[in-house]
Amino acid sequence: MLVIGLTGGIGSGKSTVSALLAAKGAVVVDADAIVRDVQQPGTPVFDAMVERFGPGIVAGDGALDRAAVAEVVFNDAQALADLNAIVHPAVGAEIVRRMEQLADTDEVVVLDVPLLVESKNAYPVAGLLVVDVDPELAIRRLVEHRGMSEGDVRARMARQASRDERLARADHVIDNSGTLDDLRAQVDVAWDWIENLKAPSRDR
Repeated sequence: MLVIGLTGGIGSGKSTVSALLAAKGAVVVDADAIVRDVQQPGTPVFDAMVERFGPGIVAGDGALDRAAVAEVVFNDAQALADLNAIVHPAVGAEIVRRMEQLADTDEVVVLDVPLLVESKNAYPVAGLLVVDVDPELAIRRLVEHRGMSEGDVRARMARQASRDERLARADHVIDNSGTLDDLRAQVDVAWDWIENLKAPSRDR
């Protein structure tokens, strides 16, 4: 198993890169998807969140109202810390479980974690792949394509590692400032880099 970390700021296009790597044969362990899994109704995380934040975070269909959660924690540092204390351990445990299942395989495992740089060395990786884009371009894309407000995007960016911090930790950078075809070409180059990382392990 070769583990590659994948990260990038909000609006960087990390999810698209993740999908392109999966199409090349990588097994993606997606932290955001795991968050959604552990927050399903009836799970310990869901119950703990409702106990902490109240029934207002539950939608009419009984599922978690993510927008309501975001509104509760948006400008409340303690509420955000409490949310993280509930969610992060469960997500971390599930990531570890999935990695253990793959440990004896020959797979390329892409660990797709938005806050991988912020979590320091919580997950050992053979290399860190950073999807990079100018923050102003990321803001423009999110406003135009996702309908987010500029203020919301900037506030979320402020909670993440800076562009310089991510680039300083990167072992390989994918520039997503161009078109989708440009991005595909960048992912092709990144896959060659990953294959070269894997080659020495085959030779041993």
